[in-house]
Amino acid sequence: MVSRLSITEEEADEALYWLELLAQSNTIASPRLEPLRKEIGEIVAMTVTSIKTLRSRPIQNPKSKI
Repeated sequence: MVSRLSITEEEADEALYWLELLAQSNTIASPRLEPLRKEIGEIVAMTVTSIKTLRSRPIQNPKSKI
């Protein structure tokens, strides 16, 4: 699960990078990109929080009765 969330984090971070390039090159007006930046930033934040939470939990064996 952590591995898949890490991929999600990387992809969202890369999307932010490309949005920055679009804004800097004036390909798309910066105000038009702002809602996307905000949403992707929220996705990155949620993903990072989920990864931290999963890593802080002890590993559980689903077959264990304890």
